[in-house]
Amino acid sequence: ALSLPTLLLDQPITSPELNPDAKALGITPNHLAYVIYTSGSTGVPKGTAINHIGLSNLLYWYQEEFNFSKLDRVLILTSLSFDLTQKNIFVTLICGGLLSLANSQFDPLAINLSLELSSISVINLTPSMFYALLDCSTSITFSNLLKVFLGGEPVNTSNFISLKDNYPKLTIINSYGPTECTDVSAFYRLGNKWVHNLNMAPPIGRPIANTQIYILDTHLQPVPLGVDGEIYIGGVGVARGYLNRPDLTAERFIADPFSTKIGARLYKTGDLARYLPDGNIDYIGRNDFQVKIRGFRIELGEIEATLATCAGVREAFVTAREDAPDEKRLVAYVIVKEDAVLSTADLRAQLSSVLPEYMVPSAFVTLVAFPLTPNGKLDRKALPAPDQSAVVSRTYEAPQGEIEMAIANIWQDLLRLERVGRHDHFFELGGHSLLVMQMINRIYLQFTLRIPVRILFEAPTISSLTIYINDLLSLMELPEAATDNEIISF
Repeated sequence: ALSLPTLLLDQPITSPELNPDAKALGITPNHLAYVIYTSGSTGVPKGTAINHIGLSNLLYWYQEEFNFSKLDRVLILTSLSFDLTQKNIFVTLICGGLLSLANSQFDPLAINLSLELSSISVINLTPSMFYALLDCSTSITFSNLLKVFLGGEPVNTSNFISLKDNYPKLTIINSYGPTECTDVSAFYRLGNKWVHNLNMAPPIGRPIANTQIYILDTHLQPVPLGVDGEIYIGGVGVARGYLNRPDLTAERFIADPFSTKIGARLYKTGDLARYLPDGNIDYIGRNDFQVKIRGFRIELGEIEATLATCAGVREAFVTAREDAPDEKRLVAYVIVKEDAVLSTADLRAQLSSVLPEYMVPSAFVTLVAFPLTPNGKLDRKALPAPDQSAVVSRTYEAPQGEIEMAIANIWQDLLRLERVGRHDHFFELGGHSLLVMQMINRIYLQFTLRIPVRILFEAPTISSLTIYINDLLSLMELPEAATDNEIISF
């Protein structure tokens, strides 16, 4: 057994009454609380410095607005380095609620089981993650849930119409906010009007406490109702800036022309929006080369800068395509240097060695030259959609047997490919962590087998995965152990 120190929280030495207050520790509202790094356009991640006043304001608003108490049971599903995680950890501890940490691997089946068995009342996750939970839920999975906070990417409410119908006490909140403004700047409670409206994404709502949101034109003037403009955010949640990046800080954090407070600033988000007639804010999208995929904020320039360093690459352009509804993916367009020979596998391998999985494009399209507009600019609309050759495909060998064919059909559906071979690699074909979860669910429905997430990384081809499934099925068919008077016949 491990020899570890034990702290009895009800003993005087650890009693909260004896903890020094902030003044005794010398902490002021403008002291640094944390730094979170996000993707940078130059290839170097930038650290956003958040002060205590911003975090404290967020926690106070979060607790008061949604009535957090010691009765709440909160399940943490996102990385500790994700800004939305911070408020859930601290508000739960402040209120004396129960804080539960999920396994580091996102496993929808295991999470749904935890929701039921642990009577979880609150979760906060990206919409893509939530859709994965819905895909493998049962009629009682969400019976204890009271609050679901969604953020990090636009919400498609058509994915959970039945959820609101079956669980009328459940509150679903659409939240919006950049890391530079302490996680949440605006929020909106989804009512039946928006859950049943399949033609429009729900709004991001109104500002949280002590926060101002302006929708401005290029001259920093407020736009009329219903007119598109850029979101600028002010208030106590605005970060002090980017750590050791005064140039970038000066570019994105500007003086607040609408405030009488000395030193007040606005954060220039790069997000486009408009005001709806009821005063809520309708999010439109980005006005630069930053995208969000599966909740991750990605600077396309960072991927392009990395691609430019790859052997054999002359020019590169990366974009986010949505060739199918709710299936946004990164696609890289590459011009290869003269006499260089580069395969999709080569490019993927080089990027995978330096970039995280979510920043590696799903497809690579090699071009002789980029299409241009009459003005000589890149014609994005003329860029071809990726075909089968844009993903890493090995020498084709058709799936063999019922199990391989069933898995191949699942892959073709999830990856939107016309065919896959038994030796093709799931991740090289454009698979990612969320598709892994969907595949696990589909395999469960097909074979009534629960496959651990790690197996998909250890056996990423149809042939290797089939071997694992066959072994499991064989174990399930073994006869029970014989008693002394029984003879087992094979």
